Amino acid sequence: FLERKIWLLQVKLEGCADFSHSALLFFDVGPSDASPDEGVVEDLPLIDEKAVEQLTEGLISHYLPDLQRSKSALQELTQNQVVLLETLEQEISKFKECNSIVDINALFSEAKHYHNKLVNIRNEMMMLHEKTSKLKKRALKLQQKRQKEELEREQQREKELEREKQLTAKPAKRT
Repeated sequence: FLERKIWLLQVKLEGCADFSHSALLFFDVGPSDASPDEGVVEDLPLIDEKAVEQLTEGLISHYLPDLQRSKSALQELTQNQVVLLETLEQEISKFKECNSIVDINALFSEAKHYHNKLVNIRNEMMMLHEKTSKLKKRALKLQQKRQKEELEREQQREKELEREKQLTAKPAKRT
């Protein structure tokens, strides 16, 4: 029974050959000392509590620095991951802002496009207003000219009628 425990301890401590060898010497047990009759409780040497404590402390002192280094490395890795995640979130927010800026730029370019359309429509309306004003003036002049011509024709007709009246023979008066 004790040999099994020692053997398990030896297997666990394979990484540290000096420690396991000294532990086997402490218990005065070697690989060649094993026999089929052993394992009976009477044959077991007494295990000193101090020895168990020293073995435990030795085992802990051997693995503890590595475990502490691993723990600190894991903590550093975790902190780096947190920093990386925060940086990644900031970059994502920057990309979102860039997308919103692109949207804003698209809105500005669309507003510029529509502003240009409005300017063109305004210019066209001003040009049409000028044309209609010119056409109204021309129509007014034409109307006045026509009225003047009609008046002149009417006067001409009246003159012709008057002339015809004058040309018409008149009976002579008897006196």
